[in-house]
Amino acid sequence: MKVNSPPDLVTVLQALSDPVRLEIVRQLAGCDESSGLACGQIELEVTKSTASHHLKTLRNAGITAEREEGTRKYTWLRRAELEERYPGL
Repeated sequence: MKVNSPPDLVTVLQALSDPVRLEIVRQLAGCDESSGLACGQIELEVTKSTASHHLKTLRNAGITAEREEGTRKYTWLRRAELEERYPGL
């Protein structure tokens, strides 16, 4: 499991400023953090490579974390870390 260090506020807000990334966060907000969503379960109207770019941006900003299980990669929100650092975000 890869977990990045806590992000600064500007990085978080820049990552959340894109409508596609905001939609990813909305979908992840509806899932259980312990299970997350597999990349194929996140429904987006963009190409696979564009979706990968947006997921990477969120991960690099510290908004999401991921784990690999076999050939699948699961992503979830880092709610606790974000809430601790930026309450109410």
